Amino acid sequence: MLITTPAIVLHAFDYSETSRIVRLATREAGVQSALARGAKRSRSRFGSAFGLFAEGVAQLHVKEGRELQTLGAFDVMRVRPELGTDLGRFAGASAVAELVLRFGAENEASESLFDALVAALDAIAAAEPALATEAALGGAWHLVAQLGFAPSVTLCGACHAPVSAEDDLPFSLSAGGVLCGACAAGYSGGRLLPAPARACIATWSSAGRVGALAERDARAHQRLLRQFLQHHVSDGRSLRAFDAWEKGGWTAP
Repeated sequence: MLITTPAIVLHAFDYSETSRIVRLATREAGVQSALARGAKRSRSRFGSAFGLFAEGVAQLHVKEGRELQTLGAFDVMRVRPELGTDLGRFAGASAVAELVLRFGAENEASESLFDALVAALDAIAAAEPALATEAALGGAWHLVAQLGFAPSVTLCGACHAPVSAEDDLPFSLSAGGVLCGACAAGYSGGRLLPAPARACIATWSSAGRVGALAERDARAHQRLLRQFLQHHVSDGRSLRAFDAWEKGGWTAP
């Protein structure tokens, strides 16, 4: 079956002397791995299509039950060069790409997930270098919401009762969100989540934007996001791009 769909290159690597394998996020078919035969030849029909984060229209020959599809063509529409000119932007975009690659492959809501990915990469590319982390956090939390794993920050994660927007509340990874006073005693190993941080997560999850964060707060948000993903939707493997984003974008304390 031939599928023609908008797609974004999230990863590419050599397969042979002449071909490459690409990992694509697509709007109609979710995350797909595809073989681009002859992509390394000097006169390849793919040209320079496989730059990281390039967006275009892919023609995929899809066979049900097969993990590696065949890429017939990829017509590039956008390349987002801004993501490669700043380390903070690149690290944030790489973390967002890893999120989609690792957790979006079996997601059926591929259209909403793809649109959220486009919005995330666009926001990171357009962000001033000093605001790249905030843009990436926003894009990542919105993608988590599209995947169906957004944390509960306005209701208790255990009993689902409303909680005050002004209070600093305990946050539990196992409960999937903040806890009210009555439920907090039943969960151990949590942390206190300040009310402003909860407001940021709620805004990001709904595709909103926040202003600049203090470096300490941004680091705390990165750490919470990584730990939340590892607890709820990771398969036990480390999140390498998230680790690099969290550690590489900051000077040591």
